[in-house]
Amino acid sequence: MTTNIGMNDVWTALVEGSGADDASALLADLESNSFDELGYDSLAVLETGLRLRRDTGSDAPDAQIAGAQTAQELIDLINSHLPLQTSEGVK
Repeated sequence: MTTNIGMNDVWTALVEGSGADDASALLADLESNSFDELGYDSLAVLETGLRLRRDTGSDAPDAQIAGAQTAQELIDLINSHLPLQTSEGVK
């Protein structure tokens, strides 16, 4: 069953992908800063989004993932492209 992602999921994907030095501080920073302000370029955002897309089954387009400016934008994008859930399963 696919569920919506949240800030912790973005944090985990960023830490796994980039090996952030101070991972605990990154979570608070994600909520209030853009990826650019945190030093992440569009390639790092794309890598993070692709991890989240793979893990959730989302079909968010690559270009939109790479263009996400904030963690919340990425969350909203991934969640808005999740597979539909029905009583019979995922569609």
